[in-house]
Amino acid sequence: MALKIGMIGTNFISDDFCAAAAQVPGAELSAVYSRKQETGDAFAARHGIPQVYTDYDEFLDSGLDAVYVASPNFAHCAQTLKALNHKKHVLCEKVMAVNEQEVRSMIDCARQNNVVLLEAMRPDFDPAYDLIEQNLPRIGKLRRATFEFCQYSSRYDSFREGIIQNAFNPELGNAAVMDIGVYCIHSLVRLFGAPKNVKAFSTKLSNGFDGSGIVLMEYEDMTAEAVYSKIAVSVTPSVLQGEAGSIMIDYISKPESVSLRLRESARDTLTGGAIEKLPYTPAKNNMIFEIQEFLKLIEKKEVDHKYLKYSLGTIRVLDEVRRQTGIRF
Repeated sequence: MALKIGMIGTNFISDDFCAAAAQVPGAELSAVYSRKQETGDAFAARHGIPQVYTDYDEFLDSGLDAVYVASPNFAHCAQTLKALNHKKHVLCEKVMAVNEQEVRSMIDCARQNNVVLLEAMRPDFDPAYDLIEQNLPRIGKLRRATFEFCQYSSRYDSFREGIIQNAFNPELGNAAVMDIGVYCIHSLVRLFGAPKNVKAFSTKLSNGFDGSGIVLMEYEDMTAEAVYSKIAVSVTPSVLQGEAGSIMIDYISKPESVSLRLRESARDTLTGGAIEKLPYTPAKNNMIFEIQEFLKLIEKKEVDHKYLKYSLGTIRVLDEVRRQTGIRF
C-alpha cells in the first residue's frame, strides 16, 4: 500500500521533492497545504496532486500517512509538532529547526506518538557518503577535513538592488550557515561525531544576514573546517586529508564524483600518486534516497533511528556558531 504524503511548501525544493517522489515506488503525493489557494492550485497542477488545502487542520485530517515539511525554517517546529500529534510521520527539510530546544521537542513528540521523524539532509542518504566511509581507511590517519559549500544565490542580486527576499531575511530563521553551511557541518558530525571545540566566523550583510563564514571544528587528532557562502562561488572540492592520501568530493550536498589520491611512497611528500575516481554513479535527483530511507524507517517502525543523533549533534554546533557570531532570529 502506498504511503500518502502531504506537502507543506511550494518552493523549488518542493518541486524537486515531487520529481524525486515520482521515482520512488510506494510514495504517493496526496495533498498540498498552502497559505494561498492560487499558489497551492498551481503547484498541485504541476505535479498532479489531487487535493489542495489552505487550512492546516483540514490538511492533516485528509487521510495522510506522512507530511513533508518545506516551509521557512522558523515554521518547521510548530508545523511538525502538530503533524506528529496527528500521528503523521514527518520528513522535515533541513534545518530541522532553529535551535536545540526545538529539535529536542520534535524528537520527543515523535517518540511519544510512535511515528517517524526524519531530517531531509541529502548527504545522509546519498550512497556517495557510504563510499567515502568505506575508503577512509585507505588514506591513513585523518588529520584534516575541509568541507566547502559556496554557492552564489540568484536572490543575492535582488538584495544588492535593495529587494530583500525570504532567502536573505533573518526574521524567517534564515542564515547562510543554516541554509548551506549546515550541509558541511552535518556531514562532519555524521562522519566524526560531535567536535571538542567550535570556533566560528561570519560575514554579515547590511541587514544582519549571515552571508558567508567559516566554522572550525576541533577533534582529538584532527581539525575540520566548514566553509560556506551564499555570496560567492567555490572553485575547490571538499577534501579529507589523511597521512597516506586524500579523498575529494566535488559537490557536498549532491556529489557527482568522489576521487582518491594516495602518496606513492613514504618518501613522496610533495607529489601524490595518480588520482583514482571511485566507482559512483550519481542520481539526477538525490532526494530519491531520503524518500526511500523514510519509507524504510516507517515500514520497520524505527522511531529511534541513527539520523536523529546526527540532527541533534548538528543543531548543537549551529547554536554555538550563532552564539559566537551573533546570528539572531
